[in-house]
Amino acid sequence: MNLSLALLLLLLLLLLTLSLPPLLHSASDSELRSLLEFKRGIHSDPNGAVSSWNSTAVASLSANDCPSAWQGVSCEGGDGANSGNVTAIVLEGLALAGELKFHALTELKSLRTLSLAGNNLTGRVEPVLGTIATLQHLDLSSNSFYGPIPARINDLWGLNYLNFSQNNFTNGFPTGIRNLQQLKALDMHGNGLWGDIAELLSELRNVEYVDLSFNEFFGSISTNSSVISSLANTVRHLDLSHNNLSGGFLASDSVQLFRNLEVLDLGDNQITGELPSLSSMSRLRVLRLGRNQFSGSIQEELLESSVALEELDLSGNRFTGSLLGINSTSLISLNLSTNNLSGSLPPFVGQCVILDFSRNMISGDISIMQNWSSELRVLDFSSNKLSGTLPSVLGIYSTLSSVDLSLNELSGSIPSSFFTSLTLTSLNLSGNNFSGVLPPDIGNIPSLRLLNLARNNFSGQLPIELSKLTSLEYLDLSVNKFTGNIPDNLPSSLKVFNVSDNDLSGKIPENLKHFPQSSFAGNKDLNLSNGVPDHLHDQGKSEKSKGTIRLAIILASVGAAVMIVFVLVAYHKAHIKEFHGRSGFNDQNTGRDVKLGRFTRPSLFNFHRNVEPPPTSTSFSNDHLLTSNPRSLPGQTEFLIETVEHVLPEGVSATSATVNPNVLDHHPATSGRRSSPDRFAGELFFLDTSLAFTAEDLSRAPAEVLGRSSHGTLYKATLDNGHMLTVKWLRVGLVKHKKELAREVKRIGSIRHPHIVPLRAYYWGPREQERLLLADYVRGDSLALHLYETTPRRYSPLSFSQRLKVATEVASCLLYLHDRGLPHGNLKPTNILLEGPDYTARLTDYGLHRLMTAAGIAEQILNLGALGYCAPELATAVKPVPSFKADVYALGVILMELLTRRSAGDIISGQSGAVDLTDWVRLCDQEGRRMDCVDRDIAGGEEPSNAMDELLGVSLRCILPVNERPNIRQIFDELCSISI
Repeated sequence: MNLSLALLLLLLLLLLTLSLPPLLHSASDSELRSLLEFKRGIHSDPNGAVSSWNSTAVASLSANDCPSAWQGVSCEGGDGANSGNVTAIVLEGLALAGELKFHALTELKSLRTLSLAGNNLTGRVEPVLGTIATLQHLDLSSNSFYGPIPARINDLWGLNYLNFSQNNFTNGFPTGIRNLQQLKALDMHGNGLWGDIAELLSELRNVEYVDLSFNEFFGSISTNSSVISSLANTVRHLDLSHNNLSGGFLASDSVQLFRNLEVLDLGDNQITGELPSLSSMSRLRVLRLGRNQFSGSIQEELLESSVALEELDLSGNRFTGSLLGINSTSLISLNLSTNNLSGSLPPFVGQCVILDFSRNMISGDISIMQNWSSELRVLDFSSNKLSGTLPSVLGIYSTLSSVDLSLNELSGSIPSSFFTSLTLTSLNLSGNNFSGVLPPDIGNIPSLRLLNLARNNFSGQLPIELSKLTSLEYLDLSVNKFTGNIPDNLPSSLKVFNVSDNDLSGKIPENLKHFPQSSFAGNKDLNLSNGVPDHLHDQGKSEKSKGTIRLAIILASVGAAVMIVFVLVAYHKAHIKEFHGRSGFNDQNTGRDVKLGRFTRPSLFNFHRNVEPPPTSTSFSNDHLLTSNPRSLPGQTEFLIETVEHVLPEGVSATSATVNPNVLDHHPATSGRRSSPDRFAGELFFLDTSLAFTAEDLSRAPAEVLGRSSHGTLYKATLDNGHMLTVKWLRVGLVKHKKELAREVKRIGSIRHPHIVPLRAYYWGPREQERLLLADYVRGDSLALHLYETTPRRYSPLSFSQRLKVATEVASCLLYLHDRGLPHGNLKPTNILLEGPDYTARLTDYGLHRLMTAAGIAEQILNLGALGYCAPELATAVKPVPSFKADVYALGVILMELLTRRSAGDIISGQSGAVDLTDWVRLCDQEGRRMDCVDRDIAGGEEPSNAMDELLGVSLRCILPVNERPNIRQIFDELCSISI
């Protein structure tokens, strides 16, 4: 009886215990503490996203409560044993910044989703993250995480979504991803990862979405079908573009396995060979193979309905043959540009929106387009051999927004009906044989932003209806036969204007007088702003020059001896210490390099003809006469050089008069006469659509030497329309092969930032010494000149607030570059231009190491070391490569220069002996006298010294050993926090 009662009581107690609510489950103290510890890594929260994550909220939570008030935190629902446990942390696009410690999340035993995409977070991804076995969704994309991807990520066996794209991850992709059997999406694009692509693809199982673009993967995809069969059966989206892939396309037996593939992007690689049949890929919608080395003919099935493509990009390859017809009813975008296609325009039935056949050899009458059925919006047939007229050919396409038929053999007049479209924004008919008048109906397209009719045979007066084009920004009517006056009240929106080489007369309208004289040149009866005809104005200048020639020659003779002495002194100093000329993209008129460069103004394509390539030795040479210290330049020598420039007889180069031509360059200057037609044998590639000119335009541009650097020689080129560019002529022997260069230039050319000078185009000539980079010309001198110029002084000393502004703007540029996986690699004061009255910083010469061979990179780093901007870890590396932390070091040295107004290469003598700039600043800091090394121009000013002290502290942190050195985001945040 007693035993039965005891058993009954025990049973009741057990039931009571099981019915009690759990006290330690849910959002337990350990989980809350983990979230608070994780939050500590977030140093910047501009939107207050995690402000609700605080310890005071913990006290109000009961045992089963989820901290749902904490933004981005989600918990398990229901009444189960794990109800209330944290299952998701989603903090996307909140501008959070900081260096996260992922080990703080290991206590979250139910965490399934971690998404931190679109922030400014940094740091390494700790291997401990791979121990959170519950993770299913992991997204760290669009941040600044760096270092290798830890192999323990492959231990997350339940992961179905992994996105580490657009960060700064480097090194080889870790093996073992085959363990992630549940993975459906893998996105690693926009990093610096490398590895054999075949090995990686062979490990992927059951994945549907793969994006590995914009990395450095190598190898071939033309592998045995058994290697990639697991991936081929399931993948729907495969993007391997912008890598270093080579070899052929997928083998025929492999193609048949990709039955579910919808998007295939292999663009910007080095894949060769012919395309196999893709008819078995019945679901393929997007095929991008542009900018590879494919050859042979284009498979007809790609242009028919048997493969229901919506986008086809085969541009920038070596396809040949003619197009028999385009019968696809699904194609929306078709790009066959930059190939070797020939024959006539094909019959076309479809609803294509974008059609690009530019830069081929397609011929025939363009009137066949009248039989096409399409909803065309963008049409580009430029640089072909098309003929015929335009009798309402394009007027039937009311949806057209952009038309480019330039550089063909079209003729006849433009019918008024052509201008019936109300949506056209860009029209380029330049370089044809069009004639007749420009119809007044041109005014019916108020949306037009670009109109280029240059190099035709148009005649008659310019219609006053041009003033109705209120959106017009680019107008080029040059090299025609237009007569009469330039219409008044042309749109104020015009940014580029050119009516040169016509038969115009009268006065220049007031609202056009701000354009350069070259915009109006070649119109003999057109008056300048002062009422003097152009040809009389030039004649007057010539007579004045003749009147002073004798005096100038005398001055030049007297100065010759002084000049020789100066050259010898500069040569001696250059062997002691190389100091910046202006070596960046836009190193303009500063110092002796520019004055020497202005002896002659030959056209760009007349340089470098039949000459020996410059030496590739890393030893210093006469190059340094162009990069000698501006502080040592006597003012009278500058005057004498300018005098020589103006007194030379016509046809005689200044180099032959007083200076050895090798001082200017390793290449002889020319008299400026046109060279042989082979100067146009190369290819000019544009990186955006904001410029429109040809290699011939560039060849005519007067060239002015601006300086030399480890990459090559820099020139200023002025096009016929007055637009100025800087042209960097890359040194022989240091440049990668064409395909590699093209891929890297396009990556650099995609950089767009208000304080970064954009790369606009590049030219690849038939000779090894004809590799050119084209960028905007910036009107402004370098930071080096502003800091170190002494006599004569054109600028007042920079104030501390101006120097801090420059430092912050440069740091913002580096942050932008680093966020996109691109170290600057050549940071120094000569690559920082100060533009306008506010001294806006503009950064140049970024990422050029990616265009260089290993020898070129080594020389660049050696040059940085000689100048004092090379990080110690690069100086001691066997194969040095520019890095993010090396950029930070160089920035730290520049911050010291801004504060001290001393050059990085200066040897400073003080109480502790002779030291360089960085050691001197360190000593001042260690001895407690930081302000002693601050430039006296700002030390006694109104700005508070504590701000200068803070800036000096930031500079010292920038030059810490590499493992202690902060990243650029931390430095940028510190600079922004300095208040004046």
